[in-house]
Amino acid sequence: MARHRCLFDGEREFSLKSYQVVIIGSGPGGYVAAIRAGMLGLKTAIVEKDPFLGGTCLHRGCIPTKALLHTAEIYDEIKTSSDHGITVGDVALDIHKVHARKASVVDKLAKGVQFLMKKRKVDVLTGMGSFVDTKTIRVVGSSGEETVVADNIIIATGSTPADLPHIAADGKRIINSDHILALESVPQSLAVIGSGAVGSEFASIFTSFGSSVHLIELLPRLLPIEDDECSKQLERSFKSRGMKCYAGTEVTAADVGASGVTLTMKKGDNETRMDVETVLLAAGRRPVLDGLACPVAGVETTRGFVNVDGYMQTNVPGVYAIGDVVATPALAHVASKEGIVAVDHIAGKPVHPIDYNKVPNCTYSHPEVASVGLTERAAREQGYDVRVGKFPFSAISKAVIVGDTEGFIKIVADKRYDEVLGVHIIGPKATELIAEATLGMRLETTVEEVAETIHAHPTLSEAMLETAHSVYGEAIHI
Repeated sequence: MARHRCLFDGEREFSLKSYQVVIIGSGPGGYVAAIRAGMLGLKTAIVEKDPFLGGTCLHRGCIPTKALLHTAEIYDEIKTSSDHGITVGDVALDIHKVHARKASVVDKLAKGVQFLMKKRKVDVLTGMGSFVDTKTIRVVGSSGEETVVADNIIIATGSTPADLPHIAADGKRIINSDHILALESVPQSLAVIGSGAVGSEFASIFTSFGSSVHLIELLPRLLPIEDDECSKQLERSFKSRGMKCYAGTEVTAADVGASGVTLTMKKGDNETRMDVETVLLAAGRRPVLDGLACPVAGVETTRGFVNVDGYMQTNVPGVYAIGDVVATPALAHVASKEGIVAVDHIAGKPVHPIDYNKVPNCTYSHPEVASVGLTERAAREQGYDVRVGKFPFSAISKAVIVGDTEGFIKIVADKRYDEVLGVHIIGPKATELIAEATLGMRLETTVEEVAETIHAHPTLSEAMLETAHSVYGEAIHI
């Protein structure tokens, strides 16, 4: 290990560990950056305040949530198995076993991350990291304090659930996305405030688990960042499953009582009240910079986010930031790519800034929703001469076979050059199918190229082929 000599008080001299890269935070941005740095032969350390690696995504976000969604999917399929000629007895949900399986998935993946740190010779420093200066990090943990120096520092401290200005989570009746992962029972009624990916996924899970779910969105439609038609289809689908949806509705108060919460809601001039057992706040997250002492290093922020350039560099030479602490899409796969960009830039490798218009968005509800590129509305607002194709899964043989025919694929294209500007999917395996569209857009594909590509039969991906044909009004199976 290289050493850095540093005088502190003029009397004592300390020998500090020195690294080429120190990463603060071990989520999908931080740990991927560490693996990449180790792979490139850079002397690397990763700092994590929790006793385990993986961050929010692995322990309180993407992975445990998707484990619950998979359980919900199986539960729904079993309840309708008679449609496929399979007779079963009484079906019941054991929430404790559900949590146990979720925990086993998380534990296995966390051990995998730990193994990869060893494989790439990355030092793991457990504790809270903070800046001493632009090249020095202090790590304070339960076992003591350690100070290290680094040529380059990457901030990857992620985000945490945000309260509403007038409604705060108490961890009991009003909960956030961390708390809900540990619920010991399925609430009879659940109000979800916020219908983004987090809110829609939990609303979907607990509808399957048997809760009476109320999904409340301040903006005019569910999943506000998605294409209008996908939002409308999602609301229809959710309502068909028994969910109550309230778009364009503000929750103005939440009064906690002995047995539940009374919500006051306002839509236009109409005010209503609703009693529910539990409330989930899913209206956003905030970046975590608490305790990091960014001002000590001179790192500039705007509205709580660290300012970076296209290579994830801050205003301070040698200091980078990635993931949810920067004002880019708060997605695990974005954080991972940003980590690679930052490390490659540090290593002097050829690297290009990320094109955030070609990042896939995925919501793993039932039905799933996924998209990449421009919505139809955004394309028209940007002045494109838009041509649109849409094809329903109900006309796809594989969807009929698996008994999941809700939804469609929609392609938004530029009429002049035939370039695909955006692809929007709601329906079975949408989050898997979007990869074809993302790759196509990365390669600047045209609608004609998609239409000329042979897709295997019978598959769900044939819907992409048919959608491309439908852009020209030439869909085959409808």
